[in-house]
Amino acid sequence: QVQLVESGGGLVQAGGSLRLSCVASGIIFRIYVMGWYRQAPGKQRELVAEITSGGVTSYADSVKGRFTISRDNAKNTVYLQMNSLKPEDTAVYYCNAEVRSPYYLRYWGQGTQVTVSS
Repeated sequence: QVQLVESGGGLVQAGGSLRLSCVASGIIFRIYVMGWYRQAPGKQRELVAEITSGGVTSYADSVKGRFTISRDNAKNTVYLQMNSLKPEDTAVYYCNAEVRSPYYLRYWGQGTQVTVSS
């Protein structure tokens, strides 16, 4: 069993910054892609950013240049640095990881709320 636990959400004014963290724990053979998704009220969950075990990153167009994803493989942790936040970034942010433990499965965290006030 693998658990993902997010932290770092909160309330921030537009233009501010937040840093999200997500730690994976449990029986882990290897973690492949780790990513962040978000879901705003009344909208579908969408990919924000993801990073491979080798450090290759990809971003949604809406966050390019403002958000940075990174990971520490030794700590089974992924981060999302969010700068220049906008009210439209308000959502529940979920961590996701593709893990072999020993089967290859995708796991989700419980989510952390990010609220950006105008």
